[in-house]
Amino acid sequence: MADEMLPAELLTALNEQFPCRAPQIRRLAALVGTDETPSPPSIVLHGLEATGKTTVLRTFLDGVRASYTWIACHECVTVRQLMERISAGVTENVGGVDAGRAGDVCALGVKLSGALSGVERKHFLVLDRVDRTKEGSSVLLAALGRLGEMIPSLTVIFILSVPKPRLLSSAEPPHIHFAPYTKEESIKILSKYVRRIPFQDIEEYTEEDAKEELYVWQKFCGTVWDSLAKGTARGIVQFRAIVDEMWEPFVKPIAEGKYGTRNYSSLYLLHKEMFRQETNVIDVVVPVVTGEKAVAKMHDLPYYSKFLLCAAYLASYNPARQDAVFFMKSADFGRKKRRGGATGPTKRTAKNRKIHRRLLGPQAFPLERLQAIFAGILPHRISSSADIQTQIATLTSLRLLTKASATDVLEASTKWRVNAGWDYIRHVARSVKFDIEDFIAE
Repeated sequence: MADEMLPAELLTALNEQFPCRAPQIRRLAALVGTDETPSPPSIVLHGLEATGKTTVLRTFLDGVRASYTWIACHECVTVRQLMERISAGVTENVGGVDAGRAGDVCALGVKLSGALSGVERKHFLVLDRVDRTKEGSSVLLAALGRLGEMIPSLTVIFILSVPKPRLLSSAEPPHIHFAPYTKEESIKILSKYVRRIPFQDIEEYTEEDAKEELYVWQKFCGTVWDSLAKGTARGIVQFRAIVDEMWEPFVKPIAEGKYGTRNYSSLYLLHKEMFRQETNVIDVVVPVVTGEKAVAKMHDLPYYSKFLLCAAYLASYNPARQDAVFFMKSADFGRKKRRGGATGPTKRTAKNRKIHRRLLGPQAFPLERLQAIFAGILPHRISSSADIQTQIATLTSLRLLTKASATDVLEASTKWRVNAGWDYIRHVARSVKFDIEDFIAE
């Protein structure tokens, strides 16, 4: 019956434009019908995000040239604004005269009845994302659903994510469920928009080349779905975004001629780390880089601030009783731990030193100890123009130093703690030619 209501050309065009949505299109055709056939007072379209509810319905109504008013409910802040937007939209689309504002549902019903009284065609009121209305409630949805019962020529279409039981507090309206796309359906949809292999040096693009690209594209989409998109992508849109981001790095060896299009297994083994990382599914503002290069770009600190940060790390991870051993200005400075002596650890050391200090986390220290260690590791006398307190405050604002006690920062008893890892501190120390490894307690 639905196929008889719609022209064959329109039905074929809709199925080609929206693959895997043929059952939903047939149900829409049966419920919307033509101006001569009746439609239910209300229709509910529901499904998760990015399942095609809005796009399919809008394209369908445009294809059958139906008279409709589209309201984006999530853009309305108050219920009054929603009522006024519905009233103005319906009046404008049916060619009626504006009879004033509609502040509530009762006034809206009276105004819509007057606007649609002399209209011969059916009119559809589409409430998109009605479940995201700022001040929406179940009573509001039930009242809007009754508008279709009060006005014979009006059908209210609700678009929402998850319908609740007894949504409209009346006879159950017809529901059209837009189910999430499966793996096969997602690959079929993405196969309509196959991306070319970049930098491919070919004189003439033939049908055989298109088949080879389609083969690689479908295999690649299946791999991305199984490794990343199945558990992280919220819909077909995000799945397409992940595929687009990973496509060019994946097919670069093919473009360079190192691999063929049929060597997919070897190509996957070459890029297997790409499918284990989550950087392609997490939206970030700052580009993610790895290794010491990322540490180097994190902060560009002044000269004395780097020594202060190294001193803070040593104060957090070295016991205070060993400060005199490591930081005394003497001939044995920094070499105490390298001396010979006992052939093995003592009983006390074996009993207490079971966990490395860096695994225990940073310990709190007073500001006086930080300044003493800073003076001990500095290779020369500090310049009189250097404002050490200001540089300590800068490190605190950068969250490289954090306050570890509840006292005020100006009090002498306030304790601090370093907030930087070993890799970062080692890079900072190497930038000022300071061997921090020689001053770490074992």
